[in-house]
Amino acid sequence: MPQPPESLAPETAPLAVPAAVRPPSLRRRLAALLDWMLPDSLLGRLSVVMIFGVLVTQVAGGLIWAVQLRSKSEAETRTAAQHLAHSAASAIRYFMTLPPNYRPLMIQQLREMGGTRFFINANSSAVPVKSIGDSHLANLAIDVAAQTLREDLPFLPEARLAFAWPDGLPVASDGLTVNDLPDNWVQHILLTKPNSAPVLVIQMQVESGRWIYLAALMPNPYFLDSDNPLWLDRLVLQGLSLAAILLLTILVVRWTTRPLAALADAAEAFGKGETVPSLPETGSREYVKTARAFSGMRERIKRYLEDRERLFVSISHDLRTPITRLKLRTELMDDDAMRTDFHDDLDELDMMVKGALQSVKDSDIHENRTEVRLDALVLRMIRDARLAGHEIAFTPSGINVMAKPLALKRAIGNLFDNALYYGQKVEISIRPSAGAGGDLVEIEIRDHGPGVPEDAMGTLFQPYVRLEHGRAQNSGGMGLGLGISRNIVQAHGGELLLRNHPEGGLIATIILPAR
Repeated sequence: MPQPPESLAPETAPLAVPAAVRPPSLRRRLAALLDWMLPDSLLGRLSVVMIFGVLVTQVAGGLIWAVQLRSKSEAETRTAAQHLAHSAASAIRYFMTLPPNYRPLMIQQLREMGGTRFFINANSSAVPVKSIGDSHLANLAIDVAAQTLREDLPFLPEARLAFAWPDGLPVASDGLTVNDLPDNWVQHILLTKPNSAPVLVIQMQVESGRWIYLAALMPNPYFLDSDNPLWLDRLVLQGLSLAAILLLTILVVRWTTRPLAALADAAEAFGKGETVPSLPETGSREYVKTARAFSGMRERIKRYLEDRERLFVSISHDLRTPITRLKLRTELMDDDAMRTDFHDDLDELDMMVKGALQSVKDSDIHENRTEVRLDALVLRMIRDARLAGHEIAFTPSGINVMAKPLALKRAIGNLFDNALYYGQKVEISIRPSAGAGGDLVEIEIRDHGPGVPEDAMGTLFQPYVRLEHGRAQNSGGMGLGLGISRNIVQAHGGELLLRNHPEGGLIATIILPAR
C-alpha cells in the first residue's frame, strides 16, 4: 500500500505540560519578589516606591552632573596649566638672558619688591620635592604644563614638575624650606586658609650645574576639589529634597488612604453584625463612588436579612396552625398504626420548621461585643454536664476575648453538645496562638467518639446533613448545629475547623481574634 506524501503525514502532537509542573513565569516571579520586598500597607508601598524613584533620579542626575563637572574641570585645569607654563617659560627665558652672577641679585631685588607670581630661586642642583600623591587633575596639569614647556623651551632639558603641599616645602638645594623664609617672599605661594592649597614646583636646568626653581599656585588654588561631585552643600540639598518629598508623600498617602481605612473598618464591622456609621462621601472621585456602592450594598443586604427573618417567622407561624389541625384530625382515625405514622410525620415536620427558625435566630443574635471570660463560660457548661454524669477534662487558661457573649456561648455549646452525644469523654483546651493577622485564641473541643469519615468531612456544615452514627445516637437532632456555630464564629472574624484525631474522635477548633 503506498505511503502518503510526507507533507500529508500526520504530525506528532506535542506533549502537553500540566500547569502544576510548568515553571512560574518571569512576571509571576517578579510579582512574588516585589510582594516579599515591599511592605504590606499602601502607605509603606507608595513611600518605598517614591523614595526609590527619587533616589534613582538623584543618582542619575548626579552621574550626569559629575560627568559634566569632570569635563569642565579638566578643560579649566588644562587652560590654567598652559597659562602658568607660558608664564614660567617667559620667566626662565628672562633669567637665561642675565649673566649667571646677576641672577641672584635680580631674584633678591624681586623678593624685596614684594615678589612676583612665582617664588624663584637659583640652585646648583635639583631639589627633591615630595609629591601630594596620585590625583587625576594634578597629573593632567603636570602633563599639560610639561608639554607647554617643551614647546616654549625646546632647547632645554626636560623640566621637573610636581605638586607639593606648602608646609615644609624645600626651596633650595641646601635644605632651606618655605617655613624659613620671610612671609613677604612667599606670600603668593602660601595659602593655608581655609585649607592648604597645593603648590606647583617647576625645576629646569638652564646650564650645567645651574637650576631655576619656580613655585606658584594654580589660578584656582583648590582646583583638585572642582571635580568632586560629593560636595557637602550638594549632599545636604539632596537630603533635604528627599526628606521633603518623603514627607509630602506620607501626608498625601495618609490623606488618601484614611477614607479607605474607614471603608475597610465599616466592611469588617458590617460583616460581624455590628452597627456601622455612615461613610463620609468626601475625598477622591473613586473613593466616593466606592463608598456609595458599599452603602447601597449594605442596605440591600440588610433588607434581605430582615426579609429572610420575617419570611421564616411567617412560615413558622402559618405552618403551625395547619400542622395542629392535622394532628387533631389524626385523632379521629380508627387505624392506630396509621394514626401513629401520621403523628410521627407531623412531629418531624414541626421539628423541621422550628429548627429552621432557630437556625435563623441563632445565627443573627443582636448584641454588642464585650469582654468574655472564656473560662467562666466553659465552666458553666461543664458543671451541668458533670451533674449528668459526663467525663470532661478542662484546665482554665485565664484568657479573655472580645465577643458577643450569647452568640459565642451558642457556638461553643453546639460543639460541646455534639461532643457529649458522640463521645464518652470530652477534652476542652483554650490556648493563645499567633497568626498573620495578629494574636489569636484557639478553643479546642475533642470527643472520644467514632470520628467522621474523611470523605464526609466537607458536608458536615451543610444543613440537615447527619451521618449514620449521628442519627443512631441522637435521633432528635436536625443537623443544624455545626452550620450555626460556623456562622457565629465567622461573624466574629474567626474560623471553625474540624479534623479527626489520630487516636480516634473528632476535634473541633474555634479560632478567634484575641482583640
